[in-house]
Amino acid sequence: MASLLLSRRDLDFLLHEWLDVCALTSRERYAEHSRETFDAVLDLAEQIATRDFAPHNRRSDEQEPTFDGERVQMHEEIGRALNKYAEAGLIGAGMDHAVGGMQLPAVVTQATIGWFQAANVGTASYPFLTIANANLLQAHGTPEQVETYVKPMVEGRFFGTMCLSEPQAGSSLADVTTRADPQADGSYRLFGNKMWISAGDHELAENIVHLVLAKVPGGPAGAKGISLFVVPKQLVDTGERNDVVLAGLNHKMGYRGTVNTLLNFGEGKHTPGGKAGAVGFLVGEEHKGLGYMFHMMNEARIGVGLGATALGYTGYLHALDYARSRPQGRPVAGKDPSTPMVPIVEHADVRRMLLAQKSYVEGSLALNLYCGRLVDEERTGPTEEARSRAHLLLEMLTPIAKSWPSQWCLAANDLAIQVHGGYGYTREYPVEQLYRDNRLNPIHEGTHGIQALDLLGRKVVMQGGAGLALLAATIGETVDRALKDGGTTSRYATALQATVDRVVEVTQTVWGAGDVALSLANASVYLEAVGHAVVAWMWLEQLLAAHGKDGDFYEGKRAAAQYFFQWELPRTGPQLDLLASLDRTTLDMQDGWF
Repeated sequence: MASLLLSRRDLDFLLHEWLDVCALTSRERYAEHSRETFDAVLDLAEQIATRDFAPHNRRSDEQEPTFDGERVQMHEEIGRALNKYAEAGLIGAGMDHAVGGMQLPAVVTQATIGWFQAANVGTASYPFLTIANANLLQAHGTPEQVETYVKPMVEGRFFGTMCLSEPQAGSSLADVTTRADPQADGSYRLFGNKMWISAGDHELAENIVHLVLAKVPGGPAGAKGISLFVVPKQLVDTGERNDVVLAGLNHKMGYRGTVNTLLNFGEGKHTPGGKAGAVGFLVGEEHKGLGYMFHMMNEARIGVGLGATALGYTGYLHALDYARSRPQGRPVAGKDPSTPMVPIVEHADVRRMLLAQKSYVEGSLALNLYCGRLVDEERTGPTEEARSRAHLLLEMLTPIAKSWPSQWCLAANDLAIQVHGGYGYTREYPVEQLYRDNRLNPIHEGTHGIQALDLLGRKVVMQGGAGLALLAATIGETVDRALKDGGTTSRYATALQATVDRVVEVTQTVWGAGDVALSLANASVYLEAVGHAVVAWMWLEQLLAAHGKDGDFYEGKRAAAQYFFQWELPRTGPQLDLLASLDRTTLDMQDGWF
């Protein structure tokens, strides 16, 4: 029976028939790998996700972590599943051999992680955060920090977090107030509070490695004064409990298996070395912490997009399975009550909903994996030019890869409930939980609005517009290939090129207004329109990869692409018109008028 988590057939198509991941094995970093090792790790991921993660997904939702005043309590299946994940070596799947990793391509590790996010996103978040934490320390930490913290994380003995937000500051990181006082021995003592810290406290590992943003007294104001610190729950050298105190848990609508915390640093409940203050160790240089943290944040943003895709994808597969097995009603042209009812997949409107889901989730998965392929190119490209090009394109795509799946794969979950009808709205069917779990993804790691401001306010204007120009040129290369095929593919290519040209034109109009507030007032519409163009590009790429191939799988790809170009890409026309009009409705609205 085919999995209801993800489609292995789709993954194989994207990885091998489209992205040609085996070509990466000609590069030194991946030379020991082959199609066989890539397939083996995907097989292993599917097996562990199905056997050890999926069975307790419902239980984690119903029995969320609790705090007894001393420790976080959670059911035992979470820890057992995480042990299986670590024992398989999957935490270090993409990391260097030097720290115990497998050095798999990022595009392959993206595919493996997707299985776990589809199976149980709450449990999957613990290794997800740990991997990103370890990658940051490998990039910016000292050799001693790598040895002390990264290697135990790769082994699954330590887990990691990211501690950015504070109760009074939220996403406005320039306003964090956590203080880091320098000590004579080179360490720091931290004092402050951090809010919304996923995996911030638990008993699942020997230690928790917190990466904490804080300000050293006397530094520059705002974001320029932020530094980054490693603050372990337990001090590795002495074994003492650090002065990091769990103040309480946040109770979420979904994602309930991930403990979400309020942490106090320097409360004085613990006094390592006989002194209050959480002991922290500087990562890199003082006042450059936000730049370092973006290494983890950008990885997490792409990962959040992948998680949104995985939840949308498994919701789609559950809806498809239900639609094929649920008899109800008769064809509109033959309503004889004596004839058997037909499966609801036979009804055109149900097929519409399923096709919309398919177009969203398969388009998103292609985007997620394409970003993984760019990471590999950025890391191992044959020339400096190729590596720089991949880096710039990845920067452009990151806010889209985070937010577009978070919006539209959530829409897919909404449609999955609708396909189930009244049953979908009950807790007896999984699509209800999948929707609630996915509802977090437009919020965390930067809300939809923040990603929109990042795209329009930073990414499209950086380096004199080089990022947008590169994105347009890269899409143009696909269009040129598609135009040579003629027929329907050529027609889609023409439509996509027209949309991209309009995006470039409207971007110039928006920024030509001479008013930054007006330029950015409708950034969310901009993100949605550009996101639709990017996903249409992903569908055109898939059409080219499927060209000349027969069978239901390929016909399904062609139908989903047709749906996206006929039903979805046209949405961008009115959106781009609105942006070009420099509409002031939202900007001019006053608080008192609500």
